[in-house]
Amino acid sequence: MSSPRVILASSSPRRRELLGQAGVTFEVIVSGCDETPVPGETPQQMVERLALDKAATVADAHHDALVIGADTTVFIDGRALGKPESEAEANSMLATIAGRTHQVWGGIAIVSRGRKLSQVWSHVTEVTMAPMDSAVIARYVASGEPMDKAGAYAIQGLGLQFVESISGSYSNVVGLNISALMQRLEKLLR
Repeated sequence: MSSPRVILASSSPRRRELLGQAGVTFEVIVSGCDETPVPGETPQQMVERLALDKAATVADAHHDALVIGADTTVFIDGRALGKPESEAEANSMLATIAGRTHQVWGGIAIVSRGRKLSQVWSHVTEVTMAPMDSAVIARYVASGEPMDKAGAYAIQGLGLQFVESISGSYSNVVGLNISALMQRLEKLLR
């Protein structure tokens, strides 16, 4: 029996890189799902719903494939910090997390219509940031790196210099808990 086709339903270059580093042969098909939070959702509910929506949307058009969907969001003070829409918003997000601990929630889904398979789960990683003054934040925002990252920082890039500690999966903070995904995917690819 040949290995099933694997599709990553994400445009994230970080997720593509993590999956590629794990040795998975896959293609990318972006779902285009609406990622608007639903009022009253918990962080876990939100990332699991979005991961499942992304995977299910692509799986509907590709019945033969195992489709992986993922979502990552930063939470602090009961609110989600998505991708900043402006430099001012990036500055505000970084000022909010500076010197504090926040949570990074990552949802993962695997859907295959042909196998009648639908799995979704999530992980949380605690990240403690170093104190940052407004000048340091402004320099980092000027680098452009924060602009397409949840919480306005990239742990795998320049943003690493601000991370004092993490408790949980590093790759979850990057965008995909690759260890947890591979444990499930290995069973499905046998």
